[in-house]
Order: sequence, then structure tokens, then C-alpha cells
Amino acid sequence: MEMESAGPSAKREQLAAPDNAPLPVVATGQARNLEPAVAERSQEPPPGAEEDEEESLDHISRLPDHVLGEIISLLTIMEGTRTQILASRWRHLWRAAPLNLDFSSLPASNNMLPSRCALVSAILAAHQGSGRRLCLPARHLQGRADAVDVDAWLRSHALDNLQELEFYFCCAKHCDPELVIEALLPPPASIFRFSSTLRAATISNCYLVDDTVETLRFPHLRKLALMCVKISEVSLHKIISGCPGLECLLLSTISSIRCHRINSATLRTIGIRSSSEQLVIEDAPMLERLLYLEMNMQMQILVISAPKLETLGCIPEKYTDSKIVFGSTVIQGLRIDSLATVVRTVKILSIHMLFFDQDMVIDLMRCFPCLEKLYAEEKSMPWDGNPWHRKNWDLLTSLDFRLKTIVLRCYHGTRLQAHFATFFVQNARMLESMILEVESCDYNGDFFEKQHEMLQMENRASRGARLSFTTGYHHDVSGIMHVDDLDLVDPFACRC
Repeated sequence: MEMESAGPSAKREQLAAPDNAPLPVVATGQARNLEPAVAERSQEPPPGAEEDEEESLDHISRLPDHVLGEIISLLTIMEGTRTQILASRWRHLWRAAPLNLDFSSLPASNNMLPSRCALVSAILAAHQGSGRRLCLPARHLQGRADAVDVDAWLRSHALDNLQELEFYFCCAKHCDPELVIEALLPPPASIFRFSSTLRAATISNCYLVDDTVETLRFPHLRKLALMCVKISEVSLHKIISGCPGLECLLLSTISSIRCHRINSATLRTIGIRSSSEQLVIEDAPMLERLLYLEMNMQMQILVISAPKLETLGCIPEKYTDSKIVFGSTVIQGLRIDSLATVVRTVKILSIHMLFFDQDMVIDLMRCFPCLEKLYAEEKSMPWDGNPWHRKNWDLLTSLDFRLKTIVLRCYHGTRLQAHFATFFVQNARMLESMILEVESCDYNGDFFEKQHEMLQMENRASRGARLSFTTGYHHDVSGIMHVDDLDLVDPFACRC
């Protein structure tokens, strides 16, 4: 069954060529033979082929050249090259179209093909247009030989006016990111020559020294990700302040910083995965989403001013020493330690609980009285014991529930889980949908019928509420590794 997402996915799609597709690269490994990798084929079409092709032109091929060039620039390098080979109408466009060069989409080297690094050099040498997007492995910033290649690539005129630059980081399994960071080297200076044109940037696996950051300004940057980098607190603040249009910020495994302080008039989403001890939102008037991709067990989140904050999570119960502070209200783990003020702006909340505990959720809803969507996941093994109550039932039923959607992940249909779900079915008067994410073995009519009976749907407080089941898990933000994933209205919604 499908779940409705509140916003379109911003994640990039990789268009894979079919197995029998003609390779756009013909090379033997010698430098003089690399040109065919990016050049158009010179064979003359057979007599009459142009007339036949003209008659069979589709509507897209009839578009003006500058529009077709924009279309090609949105494709991966392999798809763009295949397009210009298969359609002679498009053959001259690839070289002049804005370049979209993704290292990971290039074919691996073999006896017939040169290395990916050689292909990058050949592509940049042959391309005559400007640059749109460059995506390279961050490991190339550290090796001496690789760094020389990267510096030459970045200085290529084919990348002039580059809009998206990504050095993606892939940490080896069982590798300690903190140890990796200590050995990092500064990136080549040429990496910053696009600062005046970039719209999106991902910088990974390098040491950003203070002297380099001092003069950096990114007037058009909307999305910024810093992943596994070494940088001082002062430099990080200067980078953020040097981005007057920044909307999405991803901070992952940042070294040398104990406290992240956020002051930005434009930021809409912050995603943080860090060992830092404190995140302080001092002034973020446009901030809508605050995502904990991986929360430090002793991390303190202090929200001083974020008047438009609507989405919060995932908050784990297991880190009882962690705190989230809104003014005088303190949430420790998932427990309300002090409730002096309420946060009426938050409408979407995602939590990880050891067990589905309705009393804990009730406390959170007292803190967030305007909550409309709740995502709850049970992280321990399911227990089929007797449900318990600590609160006065009359007080609970008198609360003004505004919940419209509840998603319970890792639902096995135990007595405790069913009791938790039943409480909200019978008391949430505005409920529209109760979604239970189950194992594939439970995705059957008998299980559905039993849960309808256990949840007492006939006694639901909202006559329009429906119970639905899915085996497709909602999006786990702990897996977010790309800044584009932050640009979603509801980052927790299922996009399967």
C-alpha cells in the first residue's frame, strides 16, 4: 500500500544504460586515442537517412538547440553521450551544452577502456561549453598524484561558471572518521575558484585552514555540505555568513568544533551528524527543518530563535544524557524534564523509542500541541506483555489531539503495540491515517483483519480515519549523505 509524501523527492537519479547499449567510448589506453571517448562519430549517414530521420523526429527533437542543450546537461555523462550518438540531430549539442560530469557514472577501466581519471581529462579537454556539475570522489583530494590531476581538472575552462561541485565521501568499513580527519590535508586552491557561481557544494575529506576560509564568499550558494572535514569553529561561522542565500546545510563528522552556532537569515534545513557537544540555533528566522542524522549521546541542542520550525527528528530515547532545549523547556532523551513553554510551530515529529510508550508521547504532545504528523519507531525487540498506565485517563482523553497522521514503524502486532495504537485511534479526533509498517510475512489479509479488531477501528474518534499497512519503510534520515535530501517538505515520508 502506498504512503503519500508531502513533497517531491529532490534526490538525484542515475540513469543507467541498458546492457546492450552501444558504448560511447572507444579507446586503447593511449592518450592519443582518448578523443573518441567524447568526440562525435564521423561516419557519414547512408543516402536518404537524413530525410527519413527528419520525418521521424519526435517533439523533443524539434525544440531549439539551446533548449536541447539544457536537457542534455541534466543527464549523466554516459546518457548524454549515448543521446548524441543515437540521434544525429543532437550530435553537435553535447560539446556545447553545460557539462554534467559525474566520476561514478563513468565506465570502469578494462582491456578496452582507459581509467576513469584518463576519461575525465579527455572529456574536459574536448568539451567546448561551460560547466554545470562536477562530481568526484573526495579521496582524490589527499593523494599527491590524484591532487595534481584534480587541480588540473578544476582549472579547465570546460568548468567555467560551474554551478554544482561535489566531492563525495565514502568512508571505508570499520574506519574511524575521527582518525581519518586528523591526517587530512588542505585541498588545492583551485577548488574555490567557482565560489562566485556555485549553487550547491559538497566538500569532504579535507582540512579547511583559517587563512583559506578568511576571504571566501559564496553569493549564490543555496546548498552546502561539509562531510568529514577539519575546520575551526570561527572558519565554519565565516563560511555560513559568507553564503547570503544558503537554504540547506549538512554538517557531518566535523572535527575541531565543540559547539556549532547557527546564525542565518535564509537557512531552511539543517542536518547534523557530529560528535560535537552542542548545537545552538541563535537566530534562524526561516528555519523549518532540524534533522538529527546521528545524535551524540551527550549532545545539547539549544534553540533560541527559530520561529518557523515545523519538522523535528529523529530524537532517540536511548541517549538519556542528550538534551533539546526550547527556552525554558527541556527534553532529555524523550522525557520532558521541564515544561515551561510550548512549541506551537512543530507539526512533524520523528522519534525512536525503546518501546511504544503512550505516556511518553503524551508528554511530547504537551510540548508540541500543534503536532500533525508523528513517526514513531520501536528500537527494541517487541514485547507482548501487559500495557501499563502512569497517567490519569480522564486527563489523557481531555487533551486536544491534532494528529492527522501516525506512522508506526517496526509494527509486529503485539498486545503492547496494539494498545499504543488503539489509544490514538480512540482519542485523536482529527486523525486521517494510521499507517502500520510491518514485515512482509505479516502483509496479508488475516493480519490486517486481526489488527482492525485489536485496534477497535469501529470505535475510532475520527470517522474519517483509515488504517493502512505497508512493507515499505519511511525514510530513515540517519542515512542521509547528500545535501539534496534535505530539501524535502517531509524528509521522513516514504518515497519507495
